[in-house]
Amino acid sequence: MPVYTGQSGYIELKRSSNHFFRTSLAPSAVNTNRKRFGVENLLGSIITGDKVTIKSADGTTALGLVSGHGGAEWAGYVAVDDIGGCRLYGSFPHAVEGGTTNALTLTAPSTTKDILVETNDAAFRPLGRIREFNFTTTRETINVDLLGDEFQQMYKSGRIQGQGEISVDFEHRYVASDPGFTYNQEFSVYLARLLMRLNQGSEFAGRFFIYRASGGSSNNCWYEANAIITNCGINVDPSQIIETNISFVTSGSFEMRVGATPGYLLKQDTDRILQESGDKIFLEDDGN
Repeated sequence: MPVYTGQSGYIELKRSSNHFFRTSLAPSAVNTNRKRFGVENLLGSIITGDKVTIKSADGTTALGLVSGHGGAEWAGYVAVDDIGGCRLYGSFPHAVEGGTTNALTLTAPSTTKDILVETNDAAFRPLGRIREFNFTTTRETINVDLLGDEFQQMYKSGRIQGQGEISVDFEHRYVASDPGFTYNQEFSVYLARLLMRLNQGSEFAGRFFIYRASGGSSNNCWYEANAIITNCGINVDPSQIIETNISFVTSGSFEMRVGATPGYLLKQDTDRILQESGDKIFLEDDGN
């Protein structure tokens, strides 16, 4: 009979999607030298590393924001600074790293135009620097005693909820020399920022692996849930590593799953088949 240790634990996060807001892009709001622009409602709606689609509100007028891009919409990744300034990038690691080196060159529109900004990230990414986590499930109990009952009676099908805590070393940027460094990791700073996102809320999708051998292993076991960050504490002690503790509760249904994690539909040459939008087609095992 096998015995499992916590060393095989693992967490994957997916940023919440399908939130959008409408705003105006003015020529004066685009700084082409600094590859930076700003619009109303950006701060509090978008977080560094989010994948977004920016498009003209009427769906036909050329966006005219990214140099060399002539379409009505652009999709990619963003970095947002503390005062709501935004830079655009072609990849998630470049967006998390920030700065002007890998930022896309911008062009200012000739006139003010209405635009739509929508988050649409479908990728799960590993959470880096995890110390430990727990996931607790509870079922609501409702007393259904009647007069004269000598033993307590409880309703058997109360609502189910999950909750948990994640403890991670604090990190906010990529350092290639770090042990275990890989691109496409999420860091604790994202969860801290997520709690403070005003307009879109603090929801994320999570896979909490009790045991993970590999993505394709039939022996994987994990909880999969949409969750909401309820508390984030950062402990700064001069004699200790800075640690972040995140509390969350599930929102909606969740399940415990066993087997290979869902992947992407592949062609014979192992390239991923793309949707018309350019996103990868997601293939999920139905468990049969």
